Amino acid sequence: MTDPAALNQRLRVFVQRLRRKLQDESSVHDLSAPQASALARLLLLDEPSTASRLAGAERVRPQSMAKTLAGLHDLGLIARSPDPEDGRRTLIALTDAGRAAARGARDQRLGWLTEALAQRFTEAERRVIDEAVALLERVVDE
Repeated sequence: MTDPAALNQRLRVFVQRLRRKLQDESSVHDLSAPQASALARLLLLDEPSTASRLAGAERVRPQSMAKTLAGLHDLGLIARSPDPEDGRRTLIALTDAGRAAARGARDQRLGWLTEALAQRFTEAERRVIDEAVALLERVVDE
């Protein structure tokens, strides 16, 4: 019988390692992990956002997000503008360079994992992985 606690530990370690590998595979402009994640979040939102909204979505403190955004702004990957509905707030948006960097990072991640699945596993093994992912999706969907 498989011990759920032991399986939990193996799964958590695997997910952390996979996440780090995906971040390594998508490094663009020598961005830090928080910078790459903020760019990806802005690309996903597909609209300007506030620093506080980004901090909440990334589950970081507003001060940490401010530092992350300052670095992205210095690199020309984001632009800041006043919120037309509330002049006290600043909206953060991707620049063209930021959008290209975020898309490039996403494409690299997808490319690496797709190639790994295609090259390292047989069709039968990919079916097993597919079934396992479907089972794991139930954990977060229920």
